[in-house]
Amino acid sequence: MGGANGRPPDDSAVPAMNARVTADALLRRVRACTLCAAHLPHGARPVLQVNTRATVLIAGQAPGSKVHASGIPFQDASGDRLRDWMGIDASVFYDAEQVAILPMGFCYPGTGASGDAPPRPECAPAWRAPLLKLLGNVQLTVVIGQYAQDYHLGIRQKATLTETVRAWRDYWPDALPLPHPSPRNNLWLRRNPWFLAEVVPELRTRVRTLTERR
Repeated sequence: MGGANGRPPDDSAVPAMNARVTADALLRRVRACTLCAAHLPHGARPVLQVNTRATVLIAGQAPGSKVHASGIPFQDASGDRLRDWMGIDASVFYDAEQVAILPMGFCYPGTGASGDAPPRPECAPAWRAPLLKLLGNVQLTVVIGQYAQDYHLGIRQKATLTETVRAWRDYWPDALPLPHPSPRNNLWLRRNPWFLAEVVPELRTRVRTLTERR
């Protein structure tokens, strides 16, 4: 969203905007965004968590219906599983000075042919670059699902999501690709027991190191 009509600033305006506004001001603009409201069956309600001191970034997909209703990121079964994988409780997870949460689409996109619809494509080009510039202290980006991996890993991805997650050491320790923690992925977890055995313990150790108060 940039002006009252909900349009984002153009590419040339984004760096200038970043230079002159505070993080809080930028977040106010993002949370008021209506850029793709016409395509959102439940209306625009951007959900994100950002603080310049955060050391861990969760790059997810898009809010689900429960998160849309509450306005709290990952306040659902997926969030319960993600917090378990990370080895932290809600008090740490929702401490914006420790954990930033930036989905690829900030608003609930509604349902698609199978589960939730993809993140709206307008969101990331409009807001992701200026928001990521605020997160200069991030030392670990947890990259959840295909859309986030397309953006954050790009050509470094493997042929499939499973192969990308299996090659997690190629991105470690700055980034870690994960499957989506949704209960819909229970079958994937059963078929890939190495994930819980090998990847999750390393994730917990790194998150604990980065979120411990000094």
